Amino acid sequence: MNWPKMRRHYFLGMAVNYANGEWFRHLLTVGKRKDYDALSRYLSRKYKGEAMLCKNGRSALALALKAYFEPGDEILVNGFTCYAVYEAVEAAELKPVFVDITKEDLNFSVETLETAIVTGKNVRGIIIQNTLGNPVDIKAIEAFSKEHNLTIIEDLAHCAGVRYKDMREVGTVGAACALSFGKDKAIDTISGGAVVLRDTCKHEIKAPSLLPKLSDHLKARFYPMFGAMSRGLSYIGVGGALMRGLVKIHWVERSADNKLDLERRPSKFEAKLALEQLKRLRRNGEPILRDFCFVHDRDKVLKELQKKGYYFNGFWYEKPVSPTRYYKKVHFPESDCPNAVYVAEHIINIPNYYTRRDLVAANKIIKEFQEEGNGRKG
Repeated sequence: MNWPKMRRHYFLGMAVNYANGEWFRHLLTVGKRKDYDALSRYLSRKYKGEAMLCKNGRSALALALKAYFEPGDEILVNGFTCYAVYEAVEAAELKPVFVDITKEDLNFSVETLETAIVTGKNVRGIIIQNTLGNPVDIKAIEAFSKEHNLTIIEDLAHCAGVRYKDMREVGTVGAACALSFGKDKAIDTISGGAVVLRDTCKHEIKAPSLLPKLSDHLKARFYPMFGAMSRGLSYIGVGGALMRGLVKIHWVERSADNKLDLERRPSKFEAKLALEQLKRLRRNGEPILRDFCFVHDRDKVLKELQKKGYYFNGFWYEKPVSPTRYYKKVHFPESDCPNAVYVAEHIINIPNYYTRRDLVAANKIIKEFQEEGNGRKG
């Protein structure tokens, strides 16, 4: 049996950043009321605004949008994103205008923004997500926003700790920023989020005050342990079955299914862990959430990777607005966003917690199928 197969459990994507015993620390971390206050103070100082802790990232983004826009306003949204962003826009009673991206960094440009704003009739704002940790051309987009009188909201789910080319940190440019502490995000405590309001709001926003539901607390608490169990059981071929069973009985929640709730906070232990991770961001260097490239016949690539023990099937994203099960709800304008459609059909992306050594065999497979004219990022 070759080395990658012997190490098959390591390459299971589920909570793999909680490997090496981190799941045990997550399980036993005790949070207190003071951890809420400490996290709020840190975020307020870091992003120079009023911080509020939220149940998850989509709830944080919805609160930011409610603070600065009127119901019915249109807002520019990255054409390659997740359903959580769309859900936040809907919860704020706004209308999304999807903007096509470039293949170089998976973000919109001033050129694609110009095209999109022509189709919108009542565009009042723009959400910047810095996809996978790749920063937008912030100076150009800032100038565009001023020209068209648009309010910028920064979504830090992918990019907390990243700096724009002008060395300003993400989250310090727009009227507000929203953070997610969900699975596989730049800050990962399994669930939770925060919003920081910087500019004067149009509408008064009430800070979430309710504790999380017990079921949500337990799912966040035990998910890394279940991930560790699944990786271990993959030695005998039943790790995936365990995780599918846990999802079916609702002991594990898929990320996209984490419900938006504007009244609840994260768990206290998540606040404690989020603060620890935020403080480590700068010490760990420039954070890039995922590496990416484009391949032809992606289904075949994923099967070949799986034979070697690499489970990359949980990649972001398989549709312009993922996951697939929610795609029809979005009514995505595919003809207006051809680059986003192409990227969603061809992208392979890899979490940054794998080492170069871990990825030697994977890189050989990907290179065989890689599309001409694109290389690995990061």
